[in-house]
Amino acid sequence: MANLTLDLSEKVRGRIITASDAGYDDARAVYNAMHDRRPGVIVQCADAADVMAAVSFAREGGLDLAVRGGGHSVPGFGTIDGGLVIDLSKINNVQVDPQKKVARVGGGATFGDVDHATYPFGLAAPGGVISTTGVGGLTLGGGIGYLTRRAGLSIDNLLSADVVLADGRQVTASNYQNEDLFWALRGGGGNFGVVTNFEFQLHDVGDISGGPLFYEFEDAKAVLQGYRDYIAEAPEALGCFFGWQIAPDLPFIPRDRVGDLFCVLVPCWTGAAEDTDRVINSLRDLAEVKAEFFQRMPFPAMNSLFNDAVPHGMQNYWKADFITELTDDAIDVHCAHGANTPHVSSSMHLHPINGAAQRVGADETAFGHRDKLFSPVIAGIWDDPAENEANIRWVRDYYDAIHPHSGSEGGYINFMSDDDGHRVAQNYGANHARLADVKAIYDPDNVFHVNQNIQPAATG
Repeated sequence: MANLTLDLSEKVRGRIITASDAGYDDARAVYNAMHDRRPGVIVQCADAADVMAAVSFAREGGLDLAVRGGGHSVPGFGTIDGGLVIDLSKINNVQVDPQKKVARVGGGATFGDVDHATYPFGLAAPGGVISTTGVGGLTLGGGIGYLTRRAGLSIDNLLSADVVLADGRQVTASNYQNEDLFWALRGGGGNFGVVTNFEFQLHDVGDISGGPLFYEFEDAKAVLQGYRDYIAEAPEALGCFFGWQIAPDLPFIPRDRVGDLFCVLVPCWTGAAEDTDRVINSLRDLAEVKAEFFQRMPFPAMNSLFNDAVPHGMQNYWKADFITELTDDAIDVHCAHGANTPHVSSSMHLHPINGAAQRVGADETAFGHRDKLFSPVIAGIWDDPAENEANIRWVRDYYDAIHPHSGSEGGYINFMSDDDGHRVAQNYGANHARLADVKAIYDPDNVFHVNQNIQPAATG
């Protein structure tokens, strides 16, 4: 490996790190500490040229290749044992054109980087609900978050992408160039190349009204039923997800309730400030609110509100579905298993994907689940590896019980764990066959296989 990396060092400007280098352990660490892997070489790319060189080096050397943006991949797709990791974190530039309301975003940027650059112009790009999340991973899988009902998924706001292909070339994909690749990138995950630059349409989002509302766990059924009915018709400027929450030790939580289990709604209202009470009171009226941190704040503050609750270096194991209908029977199952939420960082979050996201056709992008109403994730997150078995069991038992009520075989690929590879076809939905055809064109040898992998279609 030493001789090989010496050859690579002549072709890249970024830092090349191997096991013998200081800082190797920090460089190989990823968000989910469950994946304690030891890459043969890590290339901290400085620019697209470095990415091109690293891809060619891995392919020609027969090395398995992993690509890391924000490093948040729960299945650990941003790292690999023995192979080469392309670390994009240094390519985190964000350039904003406020007149066109467009941002060009480096492939290693986080949504915190995007929020920092866009907020001074009163703009935002649709992302997720945690600002430390990488733009690349979240976007390529679809991109569900606070702005989904108002502006669609992240991919619905993607204008173009610069992509390093398996053969080491960089091309631009858009509605006017390499259209088949652009279609596949929007929901097909990291199967088609390394995106070094994203171009997003931005939206007018400055200060918003948002933050969690805590209800007694005993009121969860009523809250879920009311939330289900309200979010179906609520103004699209309202983003809001449901979840379970063991009360953390925070100033707005009564001291005698810290450690108790609640259910929460987390609204984010981006509409007119004068309409806030009218919209949010419909949620407050579902049951008595026992604690809340709902206030006027900058959108970047809302998008980073839960960063500390899910820090880097925890153990993570998740399961996910899409939901066609949230029935009363399903709500009963959620309540039964939510009652056993094992850790302050663990939860089930129920994200709405109606509104603007449903006005895009199922075949217009690779994200084919446009008829679904919710995207739930059962997120097991804890700190002690000795407790892995019990926490994983909670997630699996919950999933096994709720999945029959989903009305869908597939789930959101960004919420999947590393043992969900058997669900790939269902997760990509009706577009899976077309994705396999595009894979055969752009990555016939499956160089980019450390992902929710799409096998190239057979040719000839």
